[in-house]
Amino acid sequence: MTVTVAPTDVNGLRARFDAELTAFLDRQDPDWPDGAPRGVFTTLHRFVLAGGKRLRPLFCYWGWRGAGGPDGTPIVAAAAALELFHAFALIHDDILDGSDQRRGEPSVHRIFADLHSRSSWRGDPEAYGRNTALLCGDLCAAWSDQMFHECGLGAETVHRGYGVFALMRTEVIAGEYLDLVSGVGDGSVASALTVIRMKAARYTVTRPLQIGATLAGAAPELVAALAEFGDPLGDAFQLRDDVLGVFGDPAVTGKSVLDDLREGKPTVMMALARDAADRAQSARLRELFGNPELDAEGAAELRQIIKSTGARDKIEQMIQVRAEEALATLAHTGVTPESRVALTALANKAIDRQR
Repeated sequence: MTVTVAPTDVNGLRARFDAELTAFLDRQDPDWPDGAPRGVFTTLHRFVLAGGKRLRPLFCYWGWRGAGGPDGTPIVAAAAALELFHAFALIHDDILDGSDQRRGEPSVHRIFADLHSRSSWRGDPEAYGRNTALLCGDLCAAWSDQMFHECGLGAETVHRGYGVFALMRTEVIAGEYLDLVSGVGDGSVASALTVIRMKAARYTVTRPLQIGATLAGAAPELVAALAEFGDPLGDAFQLRDDVLGVFGDPAVTGKSVLDDLREGKPTVMMALARDAADRAQSARLRELFGNPELDAEGAAELRQIIKSTGARDKIEQMIQVRAEEALATLAHTGVTPESRVALTALANKAIDRQR
């Protein structure tokens, strides 16, 4: 099916991605192994379809259109497959971060830990929750691969885009490991910037764009130019995410503002605050940041230290500089005019947001 897509019709595209995800998951239902409890399947069905900005499918779709590819169900399905990979990343990330909430609902490991407790099963509910969620994440990764290959594009076309898809997967996992290393390392601004580029920026913007463009047969020059747009935009997106993780409204973000502070998440913002803190502020940062028992009062004190050191203002400047760099690059990138309009709108939404 081919339809006319307005460059700013984000909601219409999201609905089409969700329709393809629903259809794919429904096709998995009859093949669910006999005798296997259906809790994993039903939980993932709900988790994948409940909310989410669908940014990665959107960037993939407009990467395809930017390289001259026509609208159609196959590219919508291929792009939607990235949302299943995103589900894998979120589930595993919540385990690693110890986050009990995602999109305003219990995270997957929390769902299964609570199920264990309510059922009065033997063993450790927390271990059961983590282990089951790991399997859920693995299944989402496998389903993403399957959906991508079954999208309806020709085998040669899929193979062409799959190289970038595989690179994206490797980068995300390497970025997660770098995140763990940085948590016990020097905590510098440079190391934090490396983590967000590997773990989040490229997998949110650059690689989805390049997957779409490569599927459409884009020239290497265009694929490279999309990275010059996507990398700074992806960095800005993640920097905004880190700000919202500390200063956001949980009712809007769907995530606690205590998690990152309790975890001691080594963000750029915290590295800047640490560098600029005076002796008294440094002492309080050491006491409060990364304290698993941190309460709302302690979090409020941390937020005040971040503001008073100028770290939050510096992050806002960094976001602005990177967004301007991305948009300036896009203006000279050889994508179709329609795609340029759509990508400009997506860039603005990715930066100026409350969730």
